[in-house]
Amino acid sequence: MIDVVEIQSILPHRYPFLLVDRILEVEPGRRIVAIKNVTANEEFFQGHFPGKPVMPGVLIVEAMAQAGGVLMLSEVEDREKKLVYFTGIDEARFRRPVVPGDQLRLEAEVLKRKANICRLACRALVDGVLVAEAIVLSSMVDR
Repeated sequence: MIDVVEIQSILPHRYPFLLVDRILEVEPGRRIVAIKNVTANEEFFQGHFPGKPVMPGVLIVEAMAQAGGVLMLSEVEDREKKLVYFTGIDEARFRRPVVPGDQLRLEAEVLKRKANICRLACRALVDGVLVAEAIVLSSMVDR
C-alpha cells in the first residue's frame, strides 16, 4: 500500500488538485488500483452544485488519469525529472453521480505502451458499482 506522502513523491500534483489518496495495488507496467476519498469540504462542491453536490465528471477522469500517472512514473528512476501529461480521452461514460462521502476506487490497466506513450483502460467504482469509465492516453515528458 502506498500512502499520500509517497504518492506526492511520485506525482507533482498538490492540494487541491491531487486526486489520489492511496494506492492499494500496483502491478508494474500492467495495472494499478487507487482510492480517492470524496469529502464534503472539496472546493469544487462550493459551485457544483450548491445544495446538491456532485463531483464533476472531468475530475473523476482526472483522478483516473492521476492513478495511471502513478503507474507510469513508479517505474522511472529519475521521475522527479518527468511529467505525465494527459493527452487524450476516448469512450468516456458516466454512470451515476459521485457525492460527498463516496470513496472512489480507481482502476487503470495498460492497454498499450510504446516508448513514453501509454493507453489505459480506466474505471471508477463506488461500493463496487461502476460510476465512470474511459480510455485515457498519457505521455511522459521531460520537465
